[in-house]
Amino acid sequence: MKIDLNGNVIEEQKAVVSVYDHGFLYGMGLFETFRTYGGRPFLLEWHLERLAAGCRELDICYVPDPNRLQFRIRQLLEANELTDAYFRFTVTAGTDILGLPAEPYKHPSEVLYVKPLPPVDSSVYVSGKPLQLLESRRNSPEGKIRHKSLHYMNNILAKQELRRYPWAGQAEGLLLDARGFLSEGIVSNVFFVRGGELHTPSAETGLLPGITRRYVMTAARETGLSVSEGLYKWEDLTGADEVFLTNSIQEIIPVTRLFDREGNGHAVGDGLAGPITGRLLSWYRNACSGEDKAAEAKEVNDER
Repeated sequence: MKIDLNGNVIEEQKAVVSVYDHGFLYGMGLFETFRTYGGRPFLLEWHLERLAAGCRELDICYVPDPNRLQFRIRQLLEANELTDAYFRFTVTAGTDILGLPAEPYKHPSEVLYVKPLPPVDSSVYVSGKPLQLLESRRNSPEGKIRHKSLHYMNNILAKQELRRYPWAGQAEGLLLDARGFLSEGIVSNVFFVRGGELHTPSAETGLLPGITRRYVMTAARETGLSVSEGLYKWEDLTGADEVFLTNSIQEIIPVTRLFDREGNGHAVGDGLAGPITGRLLSWYRNACSGEDKAAEAKEVNDER
């Protein structure tokens, strides 16, 4: 594959950064993952808004240029002969002293990675996937809120734990915070529906405020659904009418089975994607494709 390093399209094997880059030395860097639809990156401005906020907090002198980045995305699609793809855009602090810096990072590095979109099993959007409760806890963010930073050990340890549960299959892992409240999935945000109302854990639990999470909350409110952020327990999930996960690549994924750490399973609803989950997914996909959303909005209101 060809990728983009600091604006230059090169073979991925030739892409290198300095061993003195503070992204490598100290994890000082941020990234965004997104995908394209018809060659267009969805919600790119929101992704770059979050990236810019993170750079300000990390004292990385970087202001993203949406138009320039869209041009680079088109270049990579063409160079790799792809119609649509998975992208990861990384900004590192750049090369600096061996030791903690005394001044802002003035020379960041940029890497735009691309790879083919993973195969889609369309049945998962109907039959759903399992969610496995983990022993690993969501660590506290280093700053005011969690940024999508290069500090990813917590997620990797959680993924390693997930492999220890033979019954989980293709499950996503669920992290609680240190107090035992629901936080997020390893690579997703969590929602549940109860009594026609939509709920999702608060950012107070240390979760990453996902872009798809933000979009779903906005869309749900626009369609008349009540949306609450709060502190919830495992029992709130097992008592839910619907559960679903969000991320920018997989979109909105129904959860139809919950597993605790002892392997006890609990069916969600009737074991298939719930009506509100299905309507929100249709609304989301219409938005991705640029289609008119008015009809979908009415359908979600009717479903309530």
